[in-house]
Amino acid sequence: MKIHKFDISGHPGETVGDITHRRLRGDIVHGRFKPGQKLKLDLLRKKYDISVTTLRELLSSLTNEGLVTAEGQRGFEVAPISKADLRDLADLRLLLETHALRQSIANGDIEWEAGVVSSHYKLETIERELIAGGDGPVQPWVRHDWDFHFAMIAACDRPNLMRTHSSVFDRFMRYHMIILEFRGEKAKEDHIRLRDLTLARDADAAVELLISHVESGVDHILATGRVP
Repeated sequence: MKIHKFDISGHPGETVGDITHRRLRGDIVHGRFKPGQKLKLDLLRKKYDISVTTLRELLSSLTNEGLVTAEGQRGFEVAPISKADLRDLADLRLLLETHALRQSIANGDIEWEAGVVSSHYKLETIERELIAGGDGPVQPWVRHDWDFHFAMIAACDRPNLMRTHSSVFDRFMRYHMIILEFRGEKAKEDHIRLRDLTLARDADAAVELLISHVESGVDHILATGRVP
């Protein structure tokens, strides 16, 4: 199963609305639209070159995902952020991802193993660059972090679970994009161990580390003081 999360180009069977949906949700997740910002239809129509009718449909879909709020006659706004929301998303992400990881470890073949190794190599390269250079753009790390976590659960054979997990992952990672900070050496070491435990088919240890990894991310975000 392939999820075109960061790709803004078209794919067979997709409509202009599908591509715009991906662009719009990407702009929200990456913080280009700020929490609480009004999403004015006329400006969005010009930005994405799409009809107001289609925009309303896309914004209604993003409302159902929790990335946008609808304010009746006041229109649409980017969903707010809060400590409680972050913790709730972390719990939901772990509920889905730990189950998928166990299934993936049980079912994965050599192609799955190669995907885990390849995605981790790209992620670790970005992490080494961020650590060596101090402050750097977080956006590439977010993309490769997703690719790695997705690769680990890719063999779970649960398409509906993976689509739901993808949506929750986006909402969780929006908080990282808001604070624009990489967690440093600890995150890099966690990812190395997650790779090794997953490839060793040690589901219990991999799940335990994944829980610690996500909870550490929550602690890091909250410690910045930027989430109300």
